Amino acid sequence: MQAAKPLFDHPKYWAECFGPSPFLPMCREEMDQLGWDSCDIIIVTGDAYVDHPSFGMAVIGRLLEGQGFRVGIIAQPDWNSKDDFMKLGKPNLFFGVAAGNMDSMINRYTADRKVRSDDAYTPGGEGGKRPDRASLIYSHRCREAYDDVPIVLGGIEASLRRIAHYDYWQDKVRKSILIDSGADILLYGNAERAIAEVAFRLSCGDAIESLTDIRGTAFVRNDEADGYFELDSTRVDRPGRVDKILSPYVNTQELQSCATTQENGEDAASDTTVVVDLLPSSRIERDKTVIRLPSYEKVRNDPVLYAHANRVLHQETNPGNARALVQKHGGHDIWFNPPAIPLTTEEMDYVFDQPFARVPHPSYGGARIPAYEMIRFSVNIMRGCFGGCTFCSITEHEGRIIQNRSHDSIIREIEAMRDVPGFTGVVSDLGGPTANMYRIACKSPEIEAACRKPSCVYPGICSNLNTDHSSLIELYRKARELKGVKKVLIASGLRYDLAVESPEYVRELVTHHVGGYLKIAPEHTEEGPLSKMMKPGIGTYDRFKRMFEKFSKEAGKEQYLIPYFIAAHPGTTDEDMLNLALWLKRNGFRADQVQAFYPSPMATATTMYHTARNPLSRVTYKTEKVGTVKDPVQRRLHKAFLRYHDPNNWSLLRDALMRMGRADLIGPGKHQLIPKTQPKTDGYKSARRKNSTPAGSRKSGRPLLTQHTGLPPRDNGSGAGKSAKRRPVKRTAR
Repeated sequence: MQAAKPLFDHPKYWAECFGPSPFLPMCREEMDQLGWDSCDIIIVTGDAYVDHPSFGMAVIGRLLEGQGFRVGIIAQPDWNSKDDFMKLGKPNLFFGVAAGNMDSMINRYTADRKVRSDDAYTPGGEGGKRPDRASLIYSHRCREAYDDVPIVLGGIEASLRRIAHYDYWQDKVRKSILIDSGADILLYGNAERAIAEVAFRLSCGDAIESLTDIRGTAFVRNDEADGYFELDSTRVDRPGRVDKILSPYVNTQELQSCATTQENGEDAASDTTVVVDLLPSSRIERDKTVIRLPSYEKVRNDPVLYAHANRVLHQETNPGNARALVQKHGGHDIWFNPPAIPLTTEEMDYVFDQPFARVPHPSYGGARIPAYEMIRFSVNIMRGCFGGCTFCSITEHEGRIIQNRSHDSIIREIEAMRDVPGFTGVVSDLGGPTANMYRIACKSPEIEAACRKPSCVYPGICSNLNTDHSSLIELYRKARELKGVKKVLIASGLRYDLAVESPEYVRELVTHHVGGYLKIAPEHTEEGPLSKMMKPGIGTYDRFKRMFEKFSKEAGKEQYLIPYFIAAHPGTTDEDMLNLALWLKRNGFRADQVQAFYPSPMATATTMYHTARNPLSRVTYKTEKVGTVKDPVQRRLHKAFLRYHDPNNWSLLRDALMRMGRADLIGPGKHQLIPKTQPKTDGYKSARRKNSTPAGSRKSGRPLLTQHTGLPPRDNGSGAGKSAKRRPVKRTAR
């Protein structure tokens, strides 16, 4: 993988002389107090401004400030006019626009497309403080305010909508957000490298139109790209044919030598996701190749071509071998440069060592910001995820290569956190997109740079993956030995198929870092949906459960696992949900709240939902379709199976069981799912009160599952997280 210019090697901009500010200014008065006559860069965000490294606008703002730029923040502006977008004056370099730590549509609507009444990223949790499709609206208002100022689009909403994408809320394929917003350039991923490069080149007088060579960016291109060889995507992954299975570790030259036999028609049944390039005989450099995807108009009208384009895009996500992509929208080409080179440990430390105040901006007074309350005493130790779960968009945003902070940097942040008002000695989390991928990577940098597999842990753990948890164990021990630290909890989602490879890690975790409950996500018990999710079988969960219970007993602690499950995921049948419900009953679980599959932009499972095709294998017009759950009644049924114990669902479940020929499961028996009759009204209310004891308490003796919304990503501490309204853990995706 090619080297990249370190973030801290840029020459400081002249405004460095002003030094860091207590908070990035949000009004003219604050600018005056800092001695600024103008801002170099203004960041517009749909979230309240919290100066904490779990909030994207704070990370990007502080990074740019550390580079010497004067950065202002316009948080949750009134979007009905341009006035709020002018309150800090005209920025000297550009507007940076982001919808916030979450996609604005996921933030506003439930999986059933109902309007949410709250917003965790707003003071007081008040809903309605950002518009639908906030990135579009904010960009338009910035253009109205100062039409000659460049607009740089970023954040999770822009990152996952950078290509022609299926939009669940309108049930149609929309254009790239770059076209609809009218922005000048789009930065996808966490974007520290890209934003620093854009800022310095604009400060040197470069025109925004000339910034066409920055990795991790997308832009409109109306000219020919000199020196590039254009390769049609159907030659990379031809719809309708099955190519010979090749090793994912061969290089481009080796792939070329295989093209002749494939053209002659050799094939084999394959569920591989390896890209096979049918290149001309001449050797072509990967960094001078651009793959042309089917146009917006074609993917809008043809589900097979949509699935094909999504498959090719996911195959071009490894920074070590990804090629540029291009997609036509009407008369314009949208050009997507390869992903940015991952940050080194030194660069990650540089980003997180910026002078964050770690509290909300003083202008909010004592207003409670729910997302901040959740993460204020947590620490992001890494970013990225190589799990490849199809319903999650972390990989599309942050990448598969894990980027780690050093122990020293993490310890410094914990020490600084001790001075934050309200700290009681409990660190609420050391984690990221996952709790235990810290410092786990491919054993060979060469293999890592060449690999094109969508997951390092599915269908099993790759033999080239180093699963050593020793550095994480050492970090846990250092953290809990710090003066003033009473407890270090681990609240990020645990990848238990990795954890079982290190019994010492499980022992350490269970003995010292579980606060009574540990949340993990098997997502399902049945092979059909699990294969579409790219999740391990339930047997791996059982293995982890045995270890968890063994070490909890040895530690003398009563602790519970809280498994999360998804209803109505593509590839799930009614029978699958019935079997899951029976598993839940056998194991004594009662789900309090459940979540149906939420199709987030650009996720592989969303492609399955929209096209009924499976892009995990080669897409053809004759391929067997994936079953999808779109009918509202069937979606309610799948959720009802997860809450089989709720009398409100019994009528729906009775009808379904009768239709499925499983009337034997209706009755009072231990092995039956639901009773034959509804409870009387008074008795039902009494039962509800009786069962209101918190799950997992000593009184109830049984854990109650909490809400599982582990689906669409959001933008915070280390990248897009997996869930729409799951607690805002540290994922700072910009």
